[in-house]
Amino acid sequence: MPLHSHVLVLLLLVLFTSVAASVNNSSCAGGGDAGVVAAAFRDVRNFVLPAGAPACTPVLELRLPSRNLTGAVSWATLANLSGLAVLDLSGNRLQGAISGGFWRAPALRYLDVSGNQLGGALRVERSPLLASLNVSGNRFTVVAGVDGLAGLRTLDVSANRIRAVPQGLSRLTRVSRLDLSRNAMLGRFPGDLPPLRGLRFLNVSYNNFSGVVDAGAVMKFGRSAFVHVGNASLVFSENSTAARRPPAPSSPPHGSTRKKDSGKPERRAAARSRRKHFSVVAVAVLCGVVSVAVLLCLLVCLACGVQRCKKNGCKRAEEKKVRSGNKDEEEVVVVAAAAKGGSAAPVVLFERPLMELTLADLAAATSGFGRESQLAERGGRSGAAYRAVLPGDLHVVIRVVDGTMAGVGDDDDPAAAATAFRELARLRHPNILPLLGYCIAGKEKLLLYEYMEKGDLHRWLHELPAGRPDMEDDDTGGDIWEAAEDKRSISDWPTRHRIALGIARGLAFLHQGWAGSGRPVVHGHLVPTNILLGDDLEPRISDFGHPSDDASPESDVYSFGALVLELMTGHARWDEASVSWARGIIRDSKGLDIVDPRMRDEAAEATVVAGPEAEREMVECLRVGYLCTAQSPDKRPTMQQVVGLLKDIRVARATASS
Repeated sequence: MPLHSHVLVLLLLVLFTSVAASVNNSSCAGGGDAGVVAAAFRDVRNFVLPAGAPACTPVLELRLPSRNLTGAVSWATLANLSGLAVLDLSGNRLQGAISGGFWRAPALRYLDVSGNQLGGALRVERSPLLASLNVSGNRFTVVAGVDGLAGLRTLDVSANRIRAVPQGLSRLTRVSRLDLSRNAMLGRFPGDLPPLRGLRFLNVSYNNFSGVVDAGAVMKFGRSAFVHVGNASLVFSENSTAARRPPAPSSPPHGSTRKKDSGKPERRAAARSRRKHFSVVAVAVLCGVVSVAVLLCLLVCLACGVQRCKKNGCKRAEEKKVRSGNKDEEEVVVVAAAAKGGSAAPVVLFERPLMELTLADLAAATSGFGRESQLAERGGRSGAAYRAVLPGDLHVVIRVVDGTMAGVGDDDDPAAAATAFRELARLRHPNILPLLGYCIAGKEKLLLYEYMEKGDLHRWLHELPAGRPDMEDDDTGGDIWEAAEDKRSISDWPTRHRIALGIARGLAFLHQGWAGSGRPVVHGHLVPTNILLGDDLEPRISDFGHPSDDASPESDVYSFGALVLELMTGHARWDEASVSWARGIIRDSKGLDIVDPRMRDEAAEATVVAGPEAEREMVECLRVGYLCTAQSPDKRPTMQQVVGLLKDIRVARATASS
């Protein structure tokens, strides 16, 4: 190699080293990658930065699965980890949406956020290095931009709320593992999917596909991949229509050779040496250019930030951030302010009138309405909720009134609000979650409800194994029951019938009239997350009392019908398309095909006489859901009639056993 070439390479390496060192030192001054991680998880509860983590060491992998992390991650901040290749946050309780800025992470190859409470639209931006994306078990409603993931090999979006096949999915030719199951997803099979010949694993079960599934696909992926995969327009063909083509090799076969090289071995060796030398020089030049560009970008960003701060005022920007932050942060600030200004405001407890409590006592019981006491939102329409234990071992949920509730607006005077809350508390029924008390401190209003340890119906249907209590890892790595003495389940038919009947009774009570006035109480948002279960698994309806212009008793009946379909099938997240699909099956007298397999299995284990009888009763319960979801509101039964229908389903069984 000529001397001047060596000098050029040496100068470039020196330049690259000096620039990289300056950038690294500047980042270390701000905490380095460890500081970036701490900032990204600043609003996440239970996050602890590993002790002794070196600030200036680049973070290449961040694995935090099943750490009970709760809150919202600053995804755009994580994108500043230039070396981050692996991110695993699975099995936590993270909330919010993944912002578009996160996809700027230049080295990201593996992302797993499965088993969280993330939601909204998942809009993926171009990320050519990403090879594995797992967002299963969340609440995403839309997936867009996947056609920008040219290198993707694994995609799992199962158990979300996605209603349409992601556009551009068919262009992902490198995908070998694809799971779209449990979404009630509309699309055409196989036209909307990547080429089947390149897939090694596929699951499209519990969706609403149309098209043709040939025998070759069933043989390749197994029958479980196509359980309840579509509606009546999906056809299963016995003859394979797909051409059997061997997958194109990604590299030449082991024994293949290039065109014959007529040069001598010495000449070929010299050519290889020249190519190697050129590669080294090219890499060095590229690294130098990239480093200089990064440094210039950092300087420009810093200058822009300083100029903007001078122009607008940093203090005003921070105040604006507090005022326009997310809902949880705003409510925490509001309640904390109320605690400071009206700490002596009395707490009214209807069943314990002699108990003297104030807002200051509520603040003390919730650690100042801190995040550690805040409950994760799962479908409520009011403000933030906090768990507290009051004197006398009274376990309550303290909910901030946000917006209009029980006819009370934000600006209503305390006397009018107190009257409205007392009227709301008069609604008492075994299947209604009662209002225990309230506290009014100026414009801030708080309501107290009984805390239900068992949680909501959605949790028991879709999150717990076989509808049983939580399972956590023990010290040996095995699974144990959180409450070993409680092995009850809602996977059996009698329990689910009792839950459906209890919800119907509670809703019928609300429709009878507001405290006997004859004016019906319309729920307007009857979903499994608003059905709480007591210690005896008796259901209690919560989150009622919100006025709505477009809600009516008939719309409540429809929502109850959809809830019955969810209870009987075990499928999550029902919309109009899902209801229409189920109604078609029930209309064709094939309702038993969509009954939750867990209930069918338990019925099969019953006696010879009880087994077939239970199957008939389950189909009759599906018929109740069918009647309640009639398209015309005037054709739907009243909730009082629904109670009678549900009672008649098992009346013969109850009479025979008595």
